[in-house]
Amino acid sequence: MIKLTGIEKSYGNLKVLKGIDLEIPEGEVIAICGASGAGKSTLLHIIGTLDKPDKGEVLFDSTSIFALKDEELSLFRNQNIGFVFQFHHLLPEFTAVENVALPAMIAGESKKNAIKKAQDMLQIMQLSERFLHKPAQLSGGEQQRVAVARALINNPKVVLADEPSGNLDTEHAKNLHQLFFDLRDKFQKTFVIVTHNEELAKLSDRKIIIRDGKITM
Repeated sequence: MIKLTGIEKSYGNLKVLKGIDLEIPEGEVIAICGASGAGKSTLLHIIGTLDKPDKGEVLFDSTSIFALKDEELSLFRNQNIGFVFQFHHLLPEFTAVENVALPAMIAGESKKNAIKKAQDMLQIMQLSERFLHKPAQLSGGEQQRVAVARALINNPKVVLADEPSGNLDTEHAKNLHQLFFDLRDKFQKTFVIVTHNEELAKLSDRKIIIRDGKITM
């Protein structure tokens, strides 16, 4: 589904990615591992179109995504890619259901339909009792499940997660990891996860290690 060819990226004189070739089939859970500064998050941001490579091409279902105009690229991102970050980035003034509904409204859904879809997603996340709670009223694990629901609201083809369990305790981390696999099995979603968590990496269908800007295995 996703194919990266010859991806290079530098920031100033620092060359972060040095020729990345990678194919990601539909329905795979892939873990991207490596030391801090190896280029993991940079690669994830390029896959997610949040950053552009200096060289190379990213094909998404045969579409060369960086050949799209900025407006087309934003629409493509909103429709096809969901994001989950270590810091969940929930808006503190909004309830759980409002946070989840926002991407759907941005995509053009009516508020009524977006709220209904958000409620359905939160029920899947076992958060039906938390619809009207604001982020400060939720536990860390609950906040991250709200963030996952938000990532899935527009039915994206791929979910990109950057250290999603980095701020969770062991129990909540295990629950989140299991949730990813349950969602993959239920909805056939593709997950690309940057992680230092070895347990999650071992559970994944494939583990990719980046070292000094290159894939080593």
